[in-house]
Amino acid sequence: MVVNIIDKLMDIGLSEYEARAYAALLGKSPATAYGLARASGIPTSKIYEILSRLSEKGIAFPVDENGTKRYIPMEPDEFIESHRSRVETTLAALKENLASVGNVADLSYIWNIKDYGYLIDKAGRMILEAKKTLLISVWEDEMGRLEKILEKAKSRKVRIAVIHFGTPEVIIGQVFQHPIEDTIYAEKGGRGLVVVADSKAVLMGTIFKDGRVEGAWSLNRGFVTMAEDYIKHDIYMMKIVRRFDRTLKDRFGDRYEELRDIFRDREAI
Repeated sequence: MVVNIIDKLMDIGLSEYEARAYAALLGKSPATAYGLARASGIPTSKIYEILSRLSEKGIAFPVDENGTKRYIPMEPDEFIESHRSRVETTLAALKENLASVGNVADLSYIWNIKDYGYLIDKAGRMILEAKKTLLISVWEDEMGRLEKILEKAKSRKVRIAVIHFGTPEVIIGQVFQHPIEDTIYAEKGGRGLVVVADSKAVLMGTIFKDGRVEGAWSLNRGFVTMAEDYIKHDIYMMKIVRRFDRTLKDRFGDRYEELRDIFRDREAI
């Protein structure tokens, strides 16, 4: 638990020693510099420098107890909210400043995505920023991560259409269940995720069996149109399958083998 806390504190900008000192103070305070050095594993030759930096950042405060200097930490909730406020203020100013520098970005770029966390984060931000429509192709694992954000989009009256691979546990917007997810998984070697927001932005990715991710995000009009048509045509097929499933299986096979063979036009009968 403590190691995880230290890692997260380092993620938001504290040095390792600063993170260890703050975490140790949360565990026991007020504490002397010497006591804190022992509790945190920070060399005594470094502890005063670290406490000075924490004091400058307003994360730790010196107090006098019977003539002995001790240190107390900023309360965790206050620390989080203070950091959040500073970051949001900085990002807002940076966004304004960056917008005024240079030329408008080339919308034809396609940005590669290799990290699963970033893939999900970017999908979530696209959903949060959508104003009119969302077309989504998704599997159960990713749907579980995006469910709450999709609910917010629905509450904003964003129109949502979803192709869901596997049995959906929740229904948000118009959901079409794909009937042969195991066949698709075997063909692709993993799960797919596609998000098209407002017919303006697209994210596409494949999450492979071994955990690798290959994806992309773009505002490129051609790329957006391709992804949008892909989802729309899947939806057209799901509507047809819902109404003519038995007939299709009789004519093309139980797993639609002949229907899915794009290099030959034949039926199973």
